[in-house]
Amino acid sequence: MKSEPGRFELKHLIVILALSIGGRMPAVHAQPGSHESMERIAIHGSVHNPAGQSVADAVVRLEKDAEPLAVETKTNAAGGFALLAPEGNYALVAEKSGVRSRKVFITVSSSMDRKEIDVVLTGAAAVESHPTQGGSVQSQVMEFSDKPNFTIAAVTDWTAAGGHGSDASLRTSEALTREAVTLKGSESENSRTHPAASASESKLRAALAAAPGSFDANRKLGECYFQSGKYREAIPLLEVAFRLEPGDRDNERELMLALKESSDFPQAREHVQRLLEQGESAELHRVAGEVAEKLGDPLAAVHEFERAVRMDPSETNYFAWGSELLLHRAVWQAQQIFEEGAKAYPRSARILTALGAALFAGARYDEAALRLCDASDLNPANVEPYEFMGRIVGAAPIALPCVKQKLERFVQQQPGNSFANYFYAMAIWKEHVPPIDSQVFRQVEGLLAKAVALDPKCADAYFQLGNLYASQDSFEKASEFYQRAIEADPQLADAHYRLGVAFDRTGQREKAKREFELHDTLKKQQAAAVEQQRKEVKQFLVVAPAQADSSTAH
Repeated sequence: MKSEPGRFELKHLIVILALSIGGRMPAVHAQPGSHESMERIAIHGSVHNPAGQSVADAVVRLEKDAEPLAVETKTNAAGGFALLAPEGNYALVAEKSGVRSRKVFITVSSSMDRKEIDVVLTGAAAVESHPTQGGSVQSQVMEFSDKPNFTIAAVTDWTAAGGHGSDASLRTSEALTREAVTLKGSESENSRTHPAASASESKLRAALAAAPGSFDANRKLGECYFQSGKYREAIPLLEVAFRLEPGDRDNERELMLALKESSDFPQAREHVQRLLEQGESAELHRVAGEVAEKLGDPLAAVHEFERAVRMDPSETNYFAWGSELLLHRAVWQAQQIFEEGAKAYPRSARILTALGAALFAGARYDEAALRLCDASDLNPANVEPYEFMGRIVGAAPIALPCVKQKLERFVQQQPGNSFANYFYAMAIWKEHVPPIDSQVFRQVEGLLAKAVALDPKCADAYFQLGNLYASQDSFEKASEFYQRAIEADPQLADAHYRLGVAFDRTGQREKAKREFELHDTLKKQQAAAVEQQRKEVKQFLVVAPAQADSSTAH
């Protein structure tokens, strides 16, 4: 169940306990009765809010069998606390201003070794912590009990793109990154069911006409348009409602989201910052990150996405944080976040697909293929993992595990898909060392021929048909397919080069020279365009936490 945005609610309070067993101290509100004569063990800890800030004057108490004990204290200015309790099993709860933490179950025993264990409880789906053997406390949900082992310290122009493998691999990685960050989840985060959404638009219009200065009339019609995805129509109505009642957070939230969806990012940022000042939520931090990225402030964006995950480690928040890192070429760090997200949400096809893209960018080709295969198994009808597989088949320097089998399934499911036939052909070809035998030749040729029959503009399939015949020294036949590839895509520089080779091998020197010159011209133009694109991408500068702390100290 989603919380109302901005409210500092129970599920967002992070309780970090450092349990030091065996220490002695004066009892605080010691319970009278049978417990007085029992040996008491010291429990130390600290309370933090979702942003990691210490919470002073929070009440911390123990419960046993769901009944409160008369054992409680308050946190000091640094958020720390200490309690004495007899041996036994307890639930510890922190509370301030009506906001309660989730229960943390602990076993207190004098025979336990001295331990300090941090427990981070976040999100509505979090499972309460339970004692394990030896008395330690472990969370049963995916959590960041410590900061990740990297810090995004700054950004720089990506003028000299670093990467692994060939230029083809790097360019494929860049293309996959652009596609990965746009992958959609199974549900829209913005969709909510309201009574206004089911009311007829004509009735809402009539109500507004009768009371144009009414908050409810403007709000309900604006909400109706918002729920229907008519963001531009919703904005003026929600703005009127905002001016009438600026304290209505639901209205301002929808106004903020409508502005974002309509690409009015400066106005959206004003509202999200105003809402954050009134009260934090994971959704607000994520939206703040999305808006910051659109406004060219990726450093602010990545920190907002990280805050969102710490408050609510949802699938959407993991994906947003990992995508931002990947987009700005923090490849290894993106892998780490996507891997954590995949552990928490093993059935998220888009996290697995994005993880595959991140692994490919780091030259971990086999692992990339395996993750994409896993993604395709979750929903075999989803074409996106297959498309990513097909892209990496041609660019990877080695044959990849599991890919051929999955792409065969893609063809069986969608025999009329040009790219399915093309990708499967390339996977078969990649597995065989040249020269390929006649059976493989016919199979690859048949699939490529079907691809161009289905889509006469499939330049890549024409190009590979040319390469297939050139591998058999059939240069006249190869030149025909290279020319068809160029007709389908005149900017396909490699087709000009290969056509030049085919002309040269058949004694057509002048034609060969012209194709080589065209190839060189196109390559220079494309290299300049790629360099410009890379200049527009701000690359994250990543440092270890110790380095970040050291630079801050100076």
